[in-house]
Amino acid sequence: MDRRPSLDPAVAEIRRAVRGALAEVSGPVLVGLSGGADSLALASAVAFEAPKAGVEAHAVVIDHGLQEGSDTVARRAAETAGAMGLRARVVRIEVPPPAEGGGPEAVARDGRRAALIADAKATGAEAILLAHTLDDQAETVLIGLARGSGAASLGAMSPERVEEGIRILRPLLGARRATTRAACRAEGLPVWEDPHNLDRRFLRVRVRQDVMPVLEAELGPGVAEALARTSDQLREDAEAFADMIDETIEDIVEHAEAGIAVSVAALAANPPALRHRIIRHVVASEFGVSLTRAQTLEVARLVTDWRGQGPIDLPGCRAQRAGTRLVISAA
Repeated sequence: MDRRPSLDPAVAEIRRAVRGALAEVSGPVLVGLSGGADSLALASAVAFEAPKAGVEAHAVVIDHGLQEGSDTVARRAAETAGAMGLRARVVRIEVPPPAEGGGPEAVARDGRRAALIADAKATGAEAILLAHTLDDQAETVLIGLARGSGAASLGAMSPERVEEGIRILRPLLGARRATTRAACRAEGLPVWEDPHNLDRRFLRVRVRQDVMPVLEAELGPGVAEALARTSDQLREDAEAFADMIDETIEDIVEHAEAGIAVSVAALAANPPALRHRIIRHVVASEFGVSLTRAQTLEVARLVTDWRGQGPIDLPGCRAQRAGTRLVISAA
């Protein structure tokens, strides 16, 4: 009796993850494709699973124009997607120079995200599927730890979020980078090796090449998985705090001249973790400013340790004690 050839385990794992994501959508989906192993494995799985799920799918390749020959790389990625059965197109974007203190990675990422969301809106896509893996998640958490980021930042990438009305899905956050490469080998997909992934000017590359291997060697296997679990736990904590803030803030915040006022008594009654988050939330939502921890603690002292000190100047705004209220107004 003839036996059907067995499905490669890596291909099966990627398809299973994509199948679960597609089960949660009803409208068209867009796959962000670069031509690298992660996004090719994702696109191939979507091409296989989407017709069975009754979901229309297409791929978009963003050409940043940051490397010589990027147009050729983008065209080949689109052709590969087409050979899989996915309708694909290339979108060329202009990436501005990074702002002071920023980096080219962040600027390119922001431009890519904006272009994908614009394409999703234009084509009526319900969701964008991105190919971030467990390794990407672990690296993000480790970088956040090194920078002293808070729990919200250490929550790193969510499997699902909504941006400008478009669902952003990351079905491969539970898969290792080695699995996407194995899937591409099994399916004979032409993987593009991004030279930026070897450029040691980038912090993430140094974390990937130097830090993670040392951690695995010294602490034993499973470091990446442990960092990803930490991210999941911190994201759950951050979501719980966000719900608590939403429930609390309506009762303790009121509009003030050129700004907003918060009840000192109500802030003082909350534990420090919630108090500090409320302060950061108020400043961010009203003035678009992200306070550092040091700035947040200084503002909190106006609530818990006020001895007549004057206003505190913050980026774009000013915080001061006014009787029983903490007033944050435009600078």
